[in-house]
Amino acid sequence: MSTASAYLTVRGLDIDIIRKDIKHLHVGVYPPAGRVRVAAPLGFDDEHIRLAVIQRLAWIRRQRKELQSAERQSVREMVTGESHYVWGRRKRLKVVERPGRAHVEVDGDRLTLYVGPEASAEQRRTYLERWYRDQLRSALPDLISKWEQRLEVTVPRWTIRKMKTKWGSCNRETHGLWFNIELAKKHPDCLEYIVVHELTHYFDGNHGARFAALMDRNLPDWRSRRDELNGAPLAEEDWYA
Repeated sequence: MSTASAYLTVRGLDIDIIRKDIKHLHVGVYPPAGRVRVAAPLGFDDEHIRLAVIQRLAWIRRQRKELQSAERQSVREMVTGESHYVWGRRKRLKVVERPGRAHVEVDGDRLTLYVGPEASAEQRRTYLERWYRDQLRSALPDLISKWEQRLEVTVPRWTIRKMKTKWGSCNRETHGLWFNIELAKKHPDCLEYIVVHELTHYFDGNHGARFAALMDRNLPDWRSRRDELNGAPLAEEDWYA
């Protein structure tokens, strides 16, 4: 269900508009079908928003095309034989029921989940999600440190979240970063792309020509990484919630 406070149609695109107490306008394109949402400062009228959308039309249409063509996984039942992704590689799940602490192990192409016999599918999902979170916690510090030095910036705080509409996010006021837990399922190059993408927002809050030029300078292959990320299988989520 949309939480938009207004709607606007721009060159055939239906736009959800949310007016908030913010300084900068943000345009987002969200899974699964490429819904376009604009978060705009309270004082922005429809014409101001329309012009901002028109300026970003090429980017919006590219994002919508990528999302609409992306492969999607069916809902995971958390049983032996299912496929799960770890750092971009497909693993075959094996569930071992036994007493003791629940944990996950990777052995080649196998992902083994050890759980108690009474564990429900939802509990199994929670254990695996916790493991994915740990994977990101291990990978992110070195990546963030690397790019802090290269870009001469400081990240005061970063958090891993289950995010339904973004791979990452940057608070331009506090410089805090958020990363989607789903990134642990994607290739490590995709994670680095998101780190650089969000840090680039320290210098430019939009996705225009200046932002692209900064990305080109700092991570020349960022477009191929972005395409790999957006082309990877998406988890079957309630993206509109």
